[in-house]
Amino acid sequence: MTKLDETTEAAAAPVEHALRYVTEQHWDVSPGTWLEPTGGALRCSCGSTACATPGAHPARPRWAEEATGSAHTVRALWSEQPGASVLLPTGRTFDVLDVPESAGFLALARMERLGATLGPVAATPSGRLFFFALPGTARKAPPLLRRTGRTADALDLTAHAEDDWVPAPPTRVGHRGAVQWVRRPSTDNRWLPDADDLVAPLAYACGRGAPYRVGA
Repeated sequence: MTKLDETTEAAAAPVEHALRYVTEQHWDVSPGTWLEPTGGALRCSCGSTACATPGAHPARPRWAEEATGSAHTVRALWSEQPGASVLLPTGRTFDVLDVPESAGFLALARMERLGATLGPVAATPSGRLFFFALPGTARKAPPLLRRTGRTADALDLTAHAEDDWVPAPPTRVGHRGAVQWVRRPSTDNRWLPDADDLVAPLAYACGRGAPYRVGA
């Protein structure tokens, strides 16, 4: 994809991105909060001045129940608030392993060199990388980590599964910037990796904590 294509895609309305995730990837989506200009700054629609993820978290308590894979329902939900961010519920068609960016890029480069199975990967403006994996990966990760002699807390590795979510690219997180695809969803990575494919290389990279980055 060219830089022009990326710019055009980022400028698309949130509902257009939500529809692509639903129709092309068969993922459920849920509308989140949005950003409102207030006094020259961007403030989360939740109203909290201390919001940790402004414009990029669930807007309603029943967000998980309202998440949908229906294009018709997506249009109806975003018609209520066209600026709502796009959230991806985890634990349904995928889990997500969330690691520090430096370790994530190190692991990604290593796995690509080895020809390992990789799914979509997204980067957040707060310096995290999201590795999309098969449902059940979050449950399998702790025992696999124990085999390496490490724990998720020690490695700063977070698993997102049932009743959780991640913001979908190109959702903007306050003034920090937008979530972006490092490896965007495609027909080439439709078959997601399992815990066995990801946990060991991510644990190794997180354990090293090397400040390494490859070009996006």
